[in-house]
Amino acid sequence: MPIYEYACGACGRKFEALVRTGTEPQCPDCHSTELDKLLSVFSTTAASAQAAPTMPSPCESCCHAGAPGGCGMN
Repeated sequence: MPIYEYACGACGRKFEALVRTGTEPQCPDCHSTELDKLLSVFSTTAASAQAAPTMPSPCESCCHAGAPGGCGMN
């Protein structure tokens, strides 16, 4: 049962809905089924006030010491 984000085409409200197989989601305000599925953004939380660490770019992940940026592919 995935959770999707929608924008209602009738009233403009944005909301999340748990969608079960065989059901059609409706706007919680106007009950319209004229919905646009939005692109969901993955989020994370960090234990400290600092931002969560980011993954290194591909050019920082190899150990080729003689290349600019540590990448032997450039």
